[in-house]
Amino acid sequence: MNYSARSLLSSLVIVAVATLTSARAAPVEPRINANRLQSTLEQLSTYGRPAGGSFADGVSRFAYSDADVAGREYAMQLMRAAGLNPHIDAAGNISGTRAGKNEALKPIVIGSHIDSVPSGGNFDGQVGSMGAIEVVRTLNDQHVNTQHPIEVILWSNEEGGTIGSAALLQTPDAASLERTFNGISLRDGLKKIGGDPDNLARARRAAGTLHAYLELHVEQGDTLEKSGVSIGIVDGIVSIDDYDVQVIGFANHAGTTAMNNRQDALLAASRMVETVNEVATSLPGRQVGTVGRFNVFPNVPNVIPGRVTLSVEFRDLSADTIAKLGELTSERARQIGNDTRTEISMNHVEHLDAALADARIQQQIGSAADTLGLKTLHLPSGAGHDAQNLAKLGPMGMIFVPSIGGISHSPKELTRWSDVANGADVLLRTVLRVDRTSLPPLSARLH
Repeated sequence: MNYSARSLLSSLVIVAVATLTSARAAPVEPRINANRLQSTLEQLSTYGRPAGGSFADGVSRFAYSDADVAGREYAMQLMRAAGLNPHIDAAGNISGTRAGKNEALKPIVIGSHIDSVPSGGNFDGQVGSMGAIEVVRTLNDQHVNTQHPIEVILWSNEEGGTIGSAALLQTPDAASLERTFNGISLRDGLKKIGGDPDNLARARRAAGTLHAYLELHVEQGDTLEKSGVSIGIVDGIVSIDDYDVQVIGFANHAGTTAMNNRQDALLAASRMVETVNEVATSLPGRQVGTVGRFNVFPNVPNVIPGRVTLSVEFRDLSADTIAKLGELTSERARQIGNDTRTEISMNHVEHLDAALADARIQQQIGSAADTLGLKTLHLPSGAGHDAQNLAKLGPMGMIFVPSIGGISHSPKELTRWSDVANGADVLLRTVLRVDRTSLPPLSARLH
């Protein structure tokens, strides 16, 4: 063999060894069992389905209902089979943990909720809950051991105002326990699902006690579908400002009061509705404004309305933006009052801070999607989620998958099964990346 041949052979050997080494260094990442995940979602949909209905007819599995109890038991059966040994905390949350290699490390928490609104759909919350269980089942199937423990939590009564997850931060007072949800008090509802309303403080968790929280969810809007994007990387859950507005005019006879002598509260209130829409669209950005409640008094055909009450709500990731929208609306209200000879008051009743997703977790979600060849898009969540409460306990990240037509809280709510599987795969691979990531302490992120 001459020198050239020996040199070529040596080069081929070096390339072959390098290729084998590279292959060993980059093992194939696991994929969830898409058929199994679909099957669990279809089975879950039977709890609360209308009599004689099908999957397409949606579900009424509202919190503390018999259907909720049955659906929760089904979910716990899945968790037991996955080795999660589930238990119910005082706030009714279902929790189960898969051990990590280092039990001294803080857990990575994944999950969502399975309760629905009355006459709701089969994807809101349920995709994230069954997806979290599927992640653990896949890790078991593939014999993958994580450094951190993996805790799966199914939150109670998310649709009633993230009740279960909020109890980790603040214990409900006695008055709150008497608040009713679909005809049952919180106190009685918690007892029904296995919670302990007399010892709710036991559900509390301290800030900094989890490594990360990840939640898979359907978008509930149409941004991803219209953009042709498979995975949404959530920048955060929006800040909210709520106002109660009252318009005072003068109730008078509808037939005998001349048009130029009227102090029509409904006319002024109608202009306020238009104002909210105009103000919300006057600035660039994704902010939204809504009038969702509207009451007219005395609300009879032959009396000019003397009083109207309405709600005004603004949402955006930026608290400064929604504060500006409130100021602009208040200025317009004074002008409308002058023009219509009515008195308009705007009372700021509630402010909710935005819950921002951790930047490093967003990067890991993007990396996980890249390995699957999935396009991503950063976007805010205009709806509230349990993740907004968990963001106060540790780094938070959310993954969105498309909602067909942007429909949610409806039997017509629908996400393609391929998108459900993609979301669960991204969740799985994000868990594995976050398991290897050192995340900043909560105090460092809040200052």
